[in-house]
Amino acid sequence: MAKLVFGMNQSLDGYVDYMKFAPSPVLFRHFIEQARSNTGSLYGRKLYEIMRYWDDEQADWGDEERAFGAAWRETPKFVVSKTLTSVGPNATLIDGNLEAAVRDLKAAHEGTIEVGGPVLAQRLTELGLIDEYCIYLHPVVLGSGDPFFAGPRSPLRLKSSERMDDDVLLLTYVPA
Repeated sequence: MAKLVFGMNQSLDGYVDYMKFAPSPVLFRHFIEQARSNTGSLYGRKLYEIMRYWDDEQADWGDEERAFGAAWRETPKFVVSKTLTSVGPNATLIDGNLEAAVRDLKAAHEGTIEVGGPVLAQRLTELGLIDEYCIYLHPVVLGSGDPFFAGPRSPLRLKSSERMDDDVLLLTYVPA
C-alpha cells in the first residue's frame, strides 16, 4: 500500500507561496532525488497548473533543471479538479469521489505518493488519508499566502528533523 506524504516549502510564519521563495541548490538536488523515487504525485488544480512548467524542457535550463524536469515527466500524476476537463502527459484526472479514488490509488500502488497543495492536503487530512507531513522550513516571513495547514487537524507527532542546508530544516510529522 502506498503512503501519502504532504510536503512543501514553508515560511517561518506558516505559509507556502510557490512564487515568493525557491529552494537552494542543495535542496533542489534533494527534490530531484525525491521526484525520482516517488511512485506518483497527487496534485490539486492550482499547483498542478504551476508544475506543468516542467512538461516541456526549456533551452535555458541547466543540468539540474533538466534532471528535475525529466523526473517530473516520468512520475505518474493524479490531478484532483472539478474544473479541468483534461490533463497533460502522464497524468490522470480525478473528478469524482475523492475519498474512494485516493483509497483506490493507495491500495493499487507501493511506495510514496507525494501530495501537492495545501487545499488538497486539508481535504485529504479531513478524510484521514495523509500518512506523513514534511515541512521544509525556510527562514523567511511572508505575512500572507496559503497556510501549510489549511484548517484544523488532529495532533501530530514529530518523527524526525533534518538540516537540509545552511538555512532549511526538514520537519517530518505523522498523525499522533
